[in-house]
Amino acid sequence: MSKARLLVVDDEPQIRRVLKPSLHASGYEVREAASGREALAQFAENSPDLIILDLGLPDIDGKEVLRKLRLATTQTPVIILSAREREGEKIAALDLGANDYVEKPFAAGELLARIRAALRLARRGGGLEQAMIKAGDLCVDLPRRQVTKGGDALRLTPKEFDLLAILSRNAGRLLTHREILGSVWGASHQDDIQYLRVFVAQLRAKIEENPASPRIIVTETGIGYRFVAD
Repeated sequence: MSKARLLVVDDEPQIRRVLKPSLHASGYEVREAASGREALAQFAENSPDLIILDLGLPDIDGKEVLRKLRLATTQTPVIILSAREREGEKIAALDLGANDYVEKPFAAGELLARIRAALRLARRGGGLEQAMIKAGDLCVDLPRRQVTKGGDALRLTPKEFDLLAILSRNAGRLLTHREILGSVWGASHQDDIQYLRVFVAQLRAKIEENPASPRIIVTETGIGYRFVAD
């Protein structure tokens, strides 16, 4: 992981100046781009292992850059840099296939942790080849559709298991409400956020030690949920 190639896309020179030494110190190779067109050219030329993408670019909207990247590859992780007040744009970017986001201003330690998590997920194929996913004493056996906690079998409804399956397959990745709803219930239910909250609450009651303070299915307020695995 220390040899991973990163592409930092941000039109603010000070952001790139702050990021580059921290990323180099963590062993990453770093390329930079100050515009959307430059980012797409760098991507085509250097095939980075991960892209850090600002949404507010001077030439091409960051979401359009992301859309073009996703047409070229589904595998390369993309972490969005976004100002706090652009929540709608963050959600749109995640729906377009971004893996995660970090709000500006950000701590270098948080960004580095998100980079490590995104690279781990990418290098195990998005988690899809994992038959068994563990989070503490919770074990999700995807092929057998079985869930145990502390060795005891849990009884989940089919939809509760489907919900747990998509979250655990994407362990570490933030999934938006629409992405989860579309995958589990279909496109016609993508806006039924309250419906999803009810199912998440039911699932937490079965898998969490303390459902009121969840540690496995974590809420990202206004955006979606993240499954925290071992």
